[in-house]
Amino acid sequence: MRTPAELDDVDALVLPGGESTTMSRLLQVFGLEAPLRERLAGGMPTLSTCAGLILMSREVLDGRPDQIALGILDVSVRRNGYGRQVESFEADIPVVPLGVAPFRAVFIRAPLIEQAGADAEVIASFGSNPVAVAQGPHIGLCFHPEMTDDSRLHQLFLDRAAAALEVSAA
Repeated sequence: MRTPAELDDVDALVLPGGESTTMSRLLQVFGLEAPLRERLAGGMPTLSTCAGLILMSREVLDGRPDQIALGILDVSVRRNGYGRQVESFEADIPVVPLGVAPFRAVFIRAPLIEQAGADAEVIASFGSNPVAVAQGPHIGLCFHPEMTDDSRLHQLFLDRAAAALEVSAA
C-alpha cells in the first residue's frame, strides 16, 4: 500500500518491524498519515510489531522531533529499549489470550514499553515490562512473532479483526 486510495481497500493492517523513523517519514512522503489516522480512528484492526508498535504508540520517548506517534495504543515506548542488534534475544513468555503454552518471543532491537495506560490491556510481559498489549481491535507487540513457526498470535489478530469487522458491518 503506497497511496491513500489503496488504503481504502484495506480491511485490516499489519504494521511490521523495520525502522520506525523511516516508516514515519514514508507515511508523510506518500500522504498516508492523515488517511491512516482516519481509518485507525474508525476502528480498522491492526497488528503492530516492533517498529509498528512504536508508530502506533501515544508517545515515543526517544524519537526524532518529527517522528509520528499515531496515538492509537495507550503506551509510551523507548526505541531499542532492550538494546542494539547484538543484544537481540529470544524468550518464552506467557500470552494471556493464548492459554498455558508459552510463546517464543524474538526480540530484535525491540522497543520497551515504559508505560501502558489504562486503555491498553497488557496481554504479555517479560519480567516486569509489558511486551504485548491489546486495545480495541489493535494488538501491539515488542517482538517479532513472524520469526517463529507459532501462528497463534497471528490467529488471535485474525479472530479479533474478524470480530471487529462484523461489529462495524452491523
